[in-house]
Amino acid sequence: METKSLVILGSNRKNSLTESITRKALEHIDFDIIDLLDHTIVHYNYDGNYPDADEFDNIIKRILPYDQIIFATPVYWYSMSGVMKVFFDRLTDLITIKKELGRNLKGKDASMIAVGADPHIPDGFEVPFKHTAAYLGIHYQGCTYYSTK
Repeated sequence: METKSLVILGSNRKNSLTESITRKALEHIDFDIIDLLDHTIVHYNYDGNYPDADEFDNIIKRILPYDQIIFATPVYWYSMSGVMKVFFDRLTDLITIKKELGRNLKGKDASMIAVGADPHIPDGFEVPFKHTAAYLGIHYQGCTYYSTK
């Protein structure tokens, strides 16, 4: 297993405030980063047929060597960013058509960095992260929220 942490960055723009805050927050930690904007992830569909350009499976395979996953997302309308939501929707593939791949996430640790304009993280913001982690057998370690106000 990789001793570094892996950040899954879900900002909707390059060189975002979320990215800079995440890098600052983790400046004493050895980490790699996957910027979801650099990848093509097609929206989830029930038939599981995706174009060849879809990179979701490759991203999951890149995650597997890491023990610690950190999701970093801005708060958009009291929820995760759109690009992060598409990624989370696609996790459905890991419990339906790609079960063997999904089972490889079991036992990993995950946490979250959220960045928003409200003084406190919105009620319920962590729910999708906590429940998704539990469903996949990932140990959710909590959220660090950074207010921009």
